[in-house]
Amino acid sequence: MKSTRVTVLALLLTVASAGYAAEELSGVLLNPVAPPAAVPPPEVENGYLKLGFEQLASYSFTPPTFDPLAAPNVKPPTGEEQIPAPVKAWNGKKAIVTGYMVPVKMEKGLVTEFLLMRNTMACCFGGVPNMNEWVIVKMKKGVQPLMDIPVSFYGVLKVGAMFENGYMTGLYELEGEKMGEVQG
Repeated sequence: MKSTRVTVLALLLTVASAGYAAEELSGVLLNPVAPPAAVPPPEVENGYLKLGFEQLASYSFTPPTFDPLAAPNVKPPTGEEQIPAPVKAWNGKKAIVTGYMVPVKMEKGLVTEFLLMRNTMACCFGGVPNMNEWVIVKMKKGVQPLMDIPVSFYGVLKVGAMFENGYMTGLYELEGEKMGEVQG
């Protein structure tokens, strides 16, 4: 019992020195393993799963620590064991996802790759969103840039850790077929 208390106190001191309050961690210390979140089943519309971020981000995901510069020949950890089975089952399925566009690549005035975000808070005002709060969308033909309004996109969804230059870039990718309705 004494060693457990010393370990918890050492953890609290370490965390406090990192700038966290003990109250922020009380749930972590008392409940070290969170129960898996229930993933709401998606509706189906014209053969497409209608996925919102209430489903895509319905679980906690912590990207595994990895430095590709320190271990260039090592396969990075994926953390895919954190993705619930119902979410993994969407891999390769046709889906409609609605969110806010953040352009990444443009060609001839059209957006060919963008992040579809849960909300606009990460763009200018907030911190980094959770890894499961964005979808990388690739549109071969490109679409008009539309920002600050929710837009739906249709395509085939890939679920699983995606990497670029050894760094994890996302959990979801949509091979875009077409842009749907603008929600604004």
